[in-house]
Amino acid sequence: MTELFTIMKFLKKLSPFVLVVLLVLAVSAQGRTSQADEYVTVVKDGVNVRSAPSNTAEIHWEVFKNFPLKVIGRKGEWVKTEDFEGDTGWIYGSLLQKDRQVIVKVKKANLRVGPGKNYEISATALYGVVFTPGRKDDSWVQVTHQDGTRGWLHESLIWP
Repeated sequence: MTELFTIMKFLKKLSPFVLVVLLVLAVSAQGRTSQADEYVTVVKDGVNVRSAPSNTAEIHWEVFKNFPLKVIGRKGEWVKTEDFEGDTGWIYGSLLQKDRQVIVKVKKANLRVGPGKNYEISATALYGVVFTPGRKDDSWVQVTHQDGTRGWLHESLIWP
């Protein structure tokens, strides 16, 4: 009987400690297991980005077809988005599609014929030019412009 009492006494002391350890592990793992970001593109030219989820809300700016955006919220049929410069606004959901595009986020980016700095420069892209991404090779992304221009860009030069 005393052995059972000793085990129960030990478990009672251990339980709060175990709970604290599990809680600490759960909290620390929470940041590492966040869901992947959701990205969308605009379906046509001249789409309004608004200050609130309403057709009567102030228009902040217009975006063009294939412009990439990050989804940061939703309200009804409206989607709150963020662009590569960190600007946010609301767009009606039917004007967006789940399509992967990237945008040049530096003043000037050299497209190369292969995935690396030792490859020849095939073209230059300026800030704000949109590409469709393709294959990846380490930190290099093969991209294609709507005019057919194709090359490799380092991932640090594009968003997302």
